[in-house]
Amino acid sequence: MGMAHGPAQGGGGRRRRGRRHAAINEINMTPFIDVVLVLLIVFMVAAPMMTVGVPLDLPQSKASPLNSDTKPVTLSIRQSGQVFLGESELSDDGIVPKLTEASKSGFEERVFVRGDKRVDYGRVAQVMAIVTGGGFKKVALVTEPDQK
Repeated sequence: MGMAHGPAQGGGGRRRRGRRHAAINEINMTPFIDVVLVLLIVFMVAAPMMTVGVPLDLPQSKASPLNSDTKPVTLSIRQSGQVFLGESELSDDGIVPKLTEASKSGFEERVFVRGDKRVDYGRVAQVMAIVTGGGFKKVALVTEPDQK
């Protein structure tokens, strides 16, 4: 027995040469927009939590930023002269012991001093003298980049 070709063999009807539906050539943007909005909300909530320590109005400078791989220990000095390590207030006598506790590499640890631009210059110098007098060798001032 031979095989029959054509419409008589149970297929019934003609073969269609084209596609029944055209391909959709548009990108569905809805999932992309959903993900972007979720990321936006996450970053809006997380951004205020990323600030370190006490909020200060830092002076501006044209100095280039330091390249640092490790996170330094940061002292903050408010306009009133109060000194903070992170968010905890320190007395002048407690600065060196707390810095020694917080430093991972001993007296070679980099210490950043963030002073409000309205704080008395003498107070900043006094705190830096306490830190360097305590044995820390790498002490630096933190400023904001100049906006000009």
